Amino acid sequence: MSQFDPSEALERLSSEYLQRAAALRRDLAREHDHDSAEQAQERQNDDVLRGLLIEAEDELRLVGLARQRLAQGTYGECQRCGEAIAESRLRAMPAAAFCLSCAAQQEA
Repeated sequence: MSQFDPSEALERLSSEYLQRAAALRRDLAREHDHDSAEQAQERQNDDVLRGLLIEAEDELRLVGLARQRLAQGTYGECQRCGEAIAESRLRAMPAAAFCLSCAAQQEA
C-alpha cells in the first residue's frame, strides 16, 4: 500500500467536486424545450440536478474544512473525541472529521 498523502487526496477530491459542480451548473443553465410535456420532465430533472449541486458544494465545504485542519496540524484527529481517525477511513474519505465510532454515534 502506498504512502497516504492527505494534501494530495484533498486536492484530488476538491478538483472532482469542482468539476462536478461546474457540469451541474452548465446543465442547469441550458434552455428548456418549448413543449410543455417536455418542460415538466426537464423541471423535474432540474430539481434533481439542484440537489446534486447542493451536495457537491457541501462536499467542497467539507474538503475546505479538512484542508484547514491539515494546515492547523489537527487533520486525522476526530473532531468529537480527539482520537486518531484510522488511516483506512481517511483513505476512503479524506475529508472525514470523525472517527468511525463517533461518526456512527452522530448518525444514530
